[in-house]
Amino acid sequence: MIIEYLSDFNCPYSYIGLNRIMSVCNHLNLDVIWEMKSFELEPELNNIPTCSIDRYAIRNRLSIKDAENEIEEIEKIAQDEGLNINYKNMQLSSSKDAHRLVKYVERNYPTLTQEIVLKIFESNFIKNENISDYNVLIKIAISCKLNEKEIYEFLKKETYSIEVDLDMDEAISNGINTIPYYFINYNDERLIIPGVFEKEDFKTALEDLVNGEMKNKTFI
Repeated sequence: MIIEYLSDFNCPYSYIGLNRIMSVCNHLNLDVIWEMKSFELEPELNNIPTCSIDRYAIRNRLSIKDAENEIEEIEKIAQDEGLNINYKNMQLSSSKDAHRLVKYVERNYPTLTQEIVLKIFESNFIKNENISDYNVLIKIAISCKLNEKEIYEFLKKETYSIEVDLDMDEAISNGINTIPYYFINYNDERLIIPGVFEKEDFKTALEDLVNGEMKNKTFI
């Protein structure tokens, strides 16, 4: 099974959704090849961190109070999944370099791809580190047993920036403007799931796909 997923490290639902679908795949003992597709939720962000509550309010045209309430609800959803995220204290910054790092690892050390993806999410949402900071990304890479000098040399060259942009351009050209988004390929079938399903719904969909009870079905 191959699961391609459109996701961003600044999107809490991307983190929650990935945690759910990975949990279900593990429960079903599915052999999965994962491929992350980049979709920067806020490509205009730079490397200077900004308050997550203020940014959430602006993006969703909410008052600060309403933004705080919605962020608290998101935190509770994540905590119910075992993810102790601290969204309200996050300092949002560009996720471009984090996406570039994932693409580098995916092409050169594919078996480490999901590990580094999850550690970047953890760094951003749980540890509230600045994932646009090279030092943070290098620390994450080292924790995955990658070479510090190699990763630093890669990051400073801006390699894979075009590939990150192309992922998003392709998604938008196909009418996709929200994340997360999942493309699940098994044998000759493809299942498309837009958004975050509950674990039980992910489980039912994947079981139907594996059992041949779903013919090119989509949840769009």
